[in-house]
This record gives sequence, C-alpha cells and structure tokens, in this order.
Amino acid sequence: MREPRKSLGQKELELLRFIADHQPVTVREVADHAARTAGIARTTVLTMMERLRRKRFLDRRRIDGVFVYGSRLPKGELMRGLVQDFVDRVLGGSLGPFVAYLASAESLSEADLVDLGKLVDDLETQRGEE
Repeated sequence: MREPRKSLGQKELELLRFIADHQPVTVREVADHAARTAGIARTTVLTMMERLRRKRFLDRRRIDGVFVYGSRLPKGELMRGLVQDFVDRVLGGSLGPFVAYLASAESLSEADLVDLGKLVDDLETQRGEE
C-alpha cells in the first residue's frame, strides 16, 4: 500500500507544476513566475515551496551558494500520483465518475482520444498477460 500524501492546494499545485517543468529552479525564478501569472509575493512563494518540501513533493540542494528546488518525482509519475490521490480522496476510489466525466468532456481533443485509446489497449494487454 502506498504512503498517503498530504493534500495540495490549488496554488501549491500550480507552483509544483511550474517547478517540475523548469527544474532545477531557484525561489527567485519561481517567485518571478508566480508574480507574473498570479500576483503572488516572493515571501508567499518561499513559504509554499518550503511547505511542498515538508510534504515531500520537492527536494532542495545548494548549488554555488544558492538553494535550488526540484520535484522529487518525474512529472508524469507526480501527476499520476495526484490523480490517484484525487480519485481516492474525492471519488472514494471509484473511477466511474472520472470515466463519465471523460466521456462527456467537450474539451477532449482528437489527440486526447487517441491517447486514451492507447491507454485502454495497454490495460487490456496487461490484463491478458496476468
């Protein structure tokens, strides 16, 4: 059984995605981005990044006297874990409501549908091998 994670707020998730996409990053780089996109002050960004580090989403190391941060997991693995946490916490572990949403989502592109089809094929192949 996997270790439950602490929940993330919307702003924490936005910072985490930015960091995962641009790592390794300094607080200044993240703060500049957050100020530009969301009007968040540097001190707030630092507090949020330290909170993400305590929750074990981020690592921090010193390079040339400056702390740099990075995601503890590759972005794909991180996003899968967050989706799993959402399904467990919000949907009670049931994928039915999530699948129903996908089936009716008008924002799904053709590429999204192709990706979903490949995922279903992969799942069927894996189950056939068991």
